[in-house]
Amino acid sequence: MSVFITLILFLLILGVLVFAHEMGHFVAARMGKIKVEEFGFGFPPRIFGVKRGETIYSLNWVPLGGFCKMLGEEDPSKEGSFASKKAWVRLGVLFAGPFMNAVLPIVLLTVAFMVPRQVVVGDVLIDEVAADSPAAVAGIETGDIILSINDHEIQNIGDVIYDIHLNMGEELTFVLKKADDSIKAVTVIPRWNPPEGEGAVGIALAIENTSEVSRSYAFWEAVPKSISSIGETFVLMRNEIRSWFVQKKAPQVTGPVGIFQLTGEVSEAGPSYLIQFAAFLSINLAIVNLLPLPALDGGRIVFILIEVARRGKRVSPRTEGLIHMVGFAMLIGLILVISYFDILRAIRGESLTP
Repeated sequence: MSVFITLILFLLILGVLVFAHEMGHFVAARMGKIKVEEFGFGFPPRIFGVKRGETIYSLNWVPLGGFCKMLGEEDPSKEGSFASKKAWVRLGVLFAGPFMNAVLPIVLLTVAFMVPRQVVVGDVLIDEVAADSPAAVAGIETGDIILSINDHEIQNIGDVIYDIHLNMGEELTFVLKKADDSIKAVTVIPRWNPPEGEGAVGIALAIENTSEVSRSYAFWEAVPKSISSIGETFVLMRNEIRSWFVQKKAPQVTGPVGIFQLTGEVSEAGPSYLIQFAAFLSINLAIVNLLPLPALDGGRIVFILIEVARRGKRVSPRTEGLIHMVGFAMLIGLILVISYFDILRAIRGESLTP
């Protein structure tokens, strides 16, 4: 796919996620009778702006974010300002952005599951079993065909990998078809820290008798499936974070350049996968924005919680503003550093998808 088309898709996805986030802040601010001075897509300098009522709606040159600028965000002395409102109103406004990014994936995933996608299916068989691994102890043998895991029908290798990652450290029931056509159920517990090259269960997989099928779901099936998928995404994230500590490995992070590269790679698989990728990004954006870091919604929430704990005594507006300004500068610096390594990875031709 051309760089130009990838750029358009990247900006479109980013635009939808940012619009949903800032619209959450905007609607909550209006409901709380807070004056919104500017609702902008992108960061300044401004391309143009249109004033409607008391708010300027603007489009800006740096298309990597957006903002909802409210009156007096740290100054409670101004009437109709954000800082003049009660703590619960301000908390509601700050939570509204991440909340929208948490709700948006339900819509995106519902659409993604309704759009037909081509899926390779076949018989997934055990190609190799590592000695003394959980698979070997359970009696799994080379040549066994995996029929299901925890009652989930297995149709390709991706299904196996997904189920294992979703249930790290927990019992998994593999239903196998043996070489003599008998059916056997075995219990396996995926390891958090397996020997290098073995994997959590200790098996290598192959697929035979493959075919390509078109898969899609009706609306009434797609909605509950999307909700279930979001819950599983949070479990996968939790398991990934835990593995960082257990395996003592550094997390793989990526910035705008890496997301741009991923957009191009995922788009090659089709529109359904691209929409699903956008939903995953939205979930990540919700989580990141709630981190207790200056300049993020989570950092601002911390200051309000401190105020509540001190029974209404606030950190001075000047101190809070300075902390957020320094935090924003550090955040931009971190993004630049991550982008530098993303660019190096792209130059080396390394893929971000497995």
